[in-house]
This record gives sequence, structure tokens and C-alpha cells, in this order.
Amino acid sequence: MLISQFGEDRCMADNFFLDNPDLQFYFEHIDLREVVELKEKGYSYRARYPHAPRNYRDAMDNYRIILEVLGDICANIVAPRAAEADKEGAQLRDGKVEYAAATREALQALKQAELMGVMLPWEYGGLNVPGTIYQMMVEILSRAEAGLMTIFGLQEIASTIAEFGSEEMKARILPRFARGEVSGAMVLTEPDAGSDLGSVQTRATWDEAAGVWRISGVKRFITNGCADVLVVLARSEEGSTDARGLSLFLVERDDTVKVRRIEDKMGLHASPTCELQFDNTPAQLIGKQRFGLIRYAMAMMNGARLAVAAQAVGIAEAAYREAYKYAHERVQFGVPIAHLPAVYRMLLNTRAEIEAARSLVYHTSLWVDLAKAYEQYLAETENPDKSARQRQKDAARLAEALTPLAKYYATEMGNRVCYQAMQVHGGVGYMHDFNVERHFRDIRVTNIYEGTSQLQIVAAISKLLAHGLDDLLDNWADLDYGSQLEPLKQSLEELNVQLKQCEDHLREKERAVIDYYANDLVDLAVYTITSWLLLQDARHSEHKADMARVYVAEVLPKARVHAAAIMAADETPLQLRERFLATRS
Repeated sequence: MLISQFGEDRCMADNFFLDNPDLQFYFEHIDLREVVELKEKGYSYRARYPHAPRNYRDAMDNYRIILEVLGDICANIVAPRAAEADKEGAQLRDGKVEYAAATREALQALKQAELMGVMLPWEYGGLNVPGTIYQMMVEILSRAEAGLMTIFGLQEIASTIAEFGSEEMKARILPRFARGEVSGAMVLTEPDAGSDLGSVQTRATWDEAAGVWRISGVKRFITNGCADVLVVLARSEEGSTDARGLSLFLVERDDTVKVRRIEDKMGLHASPTCELQFDNTPAQLIGKQRFGLIRYAMAMMNGARLAVAAQAVGIAEAAYREAYKYAHERVQFGVPIAHLPAVYRMLLNTRAEIEAARSLVYHTSLWVDLAKAYEQYLAETENPDKSARQRQKDAARLAEALTPLAKYYATEMGNRVCYQAMQVHGGVGYMHDFNVERHFRDIRVTNIYEGTSQLQIVAAISKLLAHGLDDLLDNWADLDYGSQLEPLKQSLEELNVQLKQCEDHLREKERAVIDYYANDLVDLAVYTITSWLLLQDARHSEHKADMARVYVAEVLPKARVHAAAIMAADETPLQLRERFLATRS
């Protein structure tokens, strides 16, 4: 069978990196040479830090060791107790949050392995790991226990401080993150300010006598809200009512920060989602006033959105493996159900979707890495290379366009895969005794938190209407894929034409029509991009060629349906909107 390389023996392997040939494929084929050269400053860090790489091969060897160590911890410490962590969950006792025992053990193992600050620069005790490698770590950990990922995965907090904090702040806080002494939380959402962060009401006022800012207000749905270091979005400009009045602040937890409750969630039970109250809490400004949301929080959320995409891939991988294993063990009508066409198709299509999403996540991560590496290079270099500024601009444009697409597709994919994995299990999959039930609960929030799928569509649509991905798609179409893959290439060239026609057609419509059919255009774009990515992968592997054929065969008809809807752009639903919304059920 086409999916036999992911057989039952692999489900029982003892390393979540080494047992995943597709993840290793991307590790080996994603070219980080340019990123690492910039991050390591031409490998000059080696003179000051003995563990810094001497060259690109040395760097990749280091990254492989990190992934193997994490893969071992996840397979042998985290995953075996994931159900236990989920059942016990995080608890609020006497005003303090306590992690489940299994979560505490897992965090201790990660700390001892020195994996808690991997993205931080060498000078603060980190390992200077590129974001692409970090997202691979997030995927591995999420496959083992998705709730733990939301604690470990908040390393984006430390990265935000490293990028925008003062020198004093970085020197004081970041080494503690690197040593695993503190954890972080991104404190943005409020009871009346969820997706609309511009309406945040938590107040920050300057205390002249103490020389500190003071924060007062209530925040809700705060992942790992019990953390030691909180990055808080608050209104610093008196009389302001929009995003321009918001600033970002560093809070080191003290008695003025109270956890009012832990949310009773559907999934991710090991992760405490808290409601917090700040009562005249001392805080330190991060960066400049008024840039809190429009620059700093948005940069932090974009990083978090990519991490959630990787989280969704990890959960989907775990659910798929459970389904694959069960389908080969469960015998009905005299054969394992994996051999029944209806079940086999589910397994095959979910496998293809996982690989498509994984490719999109890591290619997006690469552009994000390039944009950040060049931005830092330009900021620190007196006479930068003339081409560097254009390279940074191009990378940033693609990173901005691809990040919402990656978050949207990976999380929607993860929900589909977990749904199908439970369906493969039948009735037993609905029971707590089977891991797929936990994966089904855990995946559900991924297309909600850090920006719903609908918000990702809003973020992506303007880039698509401006033909922001045309050059990338044209470049992919110019590559040589060989005679065997030529039929696939021709199909994808058809998709390119359809996408551009739909972009042109929709951009001429009124805003209401554009918004109504934005979902169709984003789906068409995602199918086009992921198909090209799998086709590129197909040049290196026969398995990848098979997956590309399976994936394109499934998505091409769907893409045509979306294109037809856009080209028709029927306004009847919009004309009925007011009457429909006013109708009582």
C-alpha cells in the first residue's frame, strides 16, 4: 500500500523525530544556508561560544541532535503520560496554578536537556536556532502532548523581548528563559476584546514617583497565564480608543497579579487557560509607546500563529498514526478495515493532507526566518550589501502573505484529519480509552485561538487580490520537473491561471462581495500553493511523487468548484442578508 512506510511498527517507535520520515525529509531538504549564515554572523560566534557552529554542516548537525533529543523525550517521557496529564489537568489551588504531575516531569526533562530557550541568541544562553527548526520542535512536542506544547511553545515571548526589549531588560530576563527558570505568557485578550484587540481597555499609567508603569484591568483566555513573565497589551494613551493608544509591557509576576480562574476547556487540559486581574501592577515598557499592537503584538502573534500551525500538524500526525494502527488491527468482514476502500481512502487522503500542510508550514517558516535574519543584518551593519534590503523586503512580503495561509490550512487540515481518525475508529474512538478522542478535543481550538480561520482569511485576502504570490507561483512553474511529472505540472499551471483570473475578477467587485467570496479565493490559493510544494518535493522522492498525485487528484476538482463560485459571484446571498439575519428561528 502507498502509505505502508508509516506502518504499525513506526507507531511504536521510541523517537518522534527518527520515526517520522516525512519530517526528516523536510529537515534534509529545507535550505537554511542563507538564514544560518546571517544568524551566526558568518560563523564568527564560534570564537566566543564553544557550542556555536563552525559552518553550515556543523549547524545542521547541531539541529539534528536537538531534534533527536527532543524526539526521545517526547516518545519516552511525554507521550506515555499524555493521557494522565490530560485527565489530571492544571489545577487552581489557593490562588496558585499547579501543573499536572506528568506535565511537571516533562518540563523538568526539557529543562535538563536545555531546550527551553533554543531560539534565543548565544549571548543570552540560547542556541540561536532558526524558527524553522523550532517549528519542527513544536510539531514533535504537539504530537506527544498538545497541552504541553502551549507551555513550551511560548518561547515566542522570549523572542519578542529579545527583538524589542531594552538591553537592560534582555540581560536580566532572557538568561532566565534560557535556563528554564521562568515561563512566559502573551496577555492580550479581554472579556470584550477578543479578535478586536484594538478595543483593549486594560490601563497602563505612569507612576512618576516609583519610575514604573502601573497596569490595572482584567484579561481572559490567557494561555499559561500562571507564567512568571507576562507580556501585556494595555492602553497607555489617555483618551485613546483605538490601536494607536496601545503599548506593550513586561510584567514580572507578583502579588498584584491574581489568577481569578482556570477555564474549564474542551481540550488541552494540561495547559492552564487563565483569567487574570492586574491591580496597580508594576510594569516596564517594551519598545516605544503606541506601537504595542500595530508592531510588537502583531509580530508576536504572527510567530504564535505559525507555531499553532505546526501544533496542528503534530496533533494530526498523532491522530493519523492512531487511525492507521487501529485500521490494521480491526477486522471486519474477514479483513482488516484498512483494506476496505472507504477506509483506505480516508487514510490515504489524510496522509496527503498532513504532508501538504507540513510543506506549507516549513516553507513559510523559511521565509519568516529570512525576513528576520536580513532585518537584523540591516540594523546591525553599517554598510550592508546593496541587495540585502531588497532581499529582506521580498522575504517579508512572502512571509506576511504565507503566514495566515499556513495557519488557516494547517489548523483546518488538523480538524479534518482528527475527525476522520475518529471515524476510522468507529464507536470506540468516542471513548476516553482511546487516544484519538483526546486528539479530537485538542485539535479543535487550533483554528480558533491566535486568530480564527476567518481572521486568517481577512489577513490573506488583500495580499491575494494584489497578486502578492504571483511571482512565487510563476517561479515554481518555470522549474523543470521531468517528463514523469509533466502531467501534474500542466494541471498546476491550470490552477495558476484560474487563481489569477479569480483574483482579477473578484477585485473588481464591491467590498461586500469580496468579503463573501474571500473564503473561496483563499481555499483556491492554498490548494494551488500546496500542490506546487508537493510537486517540488516529488522531484526528490518516489513516495513524494505518489503523494503529489494523490493530493492533486483530490484538490483539483475542489479548486475548480471554488473558482466557479468566484467567477459567478452570485450576489443573491448578500441581497437576502438583512432579511435572513432579522428572521427569528
